[in-house]
Amino acid sequence: MIHASGGSVIALDKISWKRNGKQILDNVSWEVREGEHWALLGLNGSGKTTILQMITGYQWPNGGRVTVLGHIYGKTNIPELRKSIGWVSTSLDDKFQFRPSDTALEIVLSGKFASIGLYQEITQQDLDKANDLMQQFNISRVQNQTLNSLSQGEKRKAMIARALMASPQLLILDEPCNGLDIYSKEELLSSIEKMTAEPDGPTVIYVTHHIEEIVPSITHTMLLKEGKVISQGKKGETLTDSLLAETFRVPMSVDWENGRPWVRVQSAFQLTETGNR
Repeated sequence: MIHASGGSVIALDKISWKRNGKQILDNVSWEVREGEHWALLGLNGSGKTTILQMITGYQWPNGGRVTVLGHIYGKTNIPELRKSIGWVSTSLDDKFQFRPSDTALEIVLSGKFASIGLYQEITQQDLDKANDLMQQFNISRVQNQTLNSLSQGEKRKAMIARALMASPQLLILDEPCNGLDIYSKEELLSSIEKMTAEPDGPTVIYVTHHIEEIVPSITHTMLLKEGKVISQGKKGETLTDSLLAETFRVPMSVDWENGRPWVRVQSAFQLTETGNR
């Protein structure tokens, strides 16, 4: 497993990328340092997923430089580096064709080997770690249930626990609350908050377009619009009425409660007026 050098976890230097003549990312620079947890915010099509693909080495920029965990892309072994990066995304769920008989515990354990199913010997240490993770995410009670019998929230927790089995240095959570009801979403966010508060846990990149999902332990945010950075930095400085209105193209106001931001959007009439400008 490749380890980071120095304090930089991610460094994007003037990244640009075009697809079919359309500018998807435009001169994006961004640095994530050890001890920080970031949220990426923006409308659909703002460039969030493309940035994730750059970080994980599945997409290469037309211009600029990508450095992850201290290693410059183009000069490092990316498949080896990916072992240090966990990526949990609802868009990837269909690619993980687990067997119907696989239990939640087996799915979590398989994360150590990045395999679909268990084909290698499991040690007592592996079992202990998997049990600890399932307890951390409050899914110990379903460890012997098959994936298909789990609720959406339980599935999401199992996939995050699976990603953590390999002890990644960087964990990407791509819209993890997508499709969850209010209770399941808040339960998952509570688990994520506990995880990000751990001093020896991975650096977390949380991708969403729902501001209220930014839990207190998320320290920084980057706002994206049409492939450009609107603002980036400490969340208290970037999550402002004006910057969020520019990012999401609607007038809104932000209230903070218990360390989380909550937004109020203006009336439908005002939205229509804003959209026509």
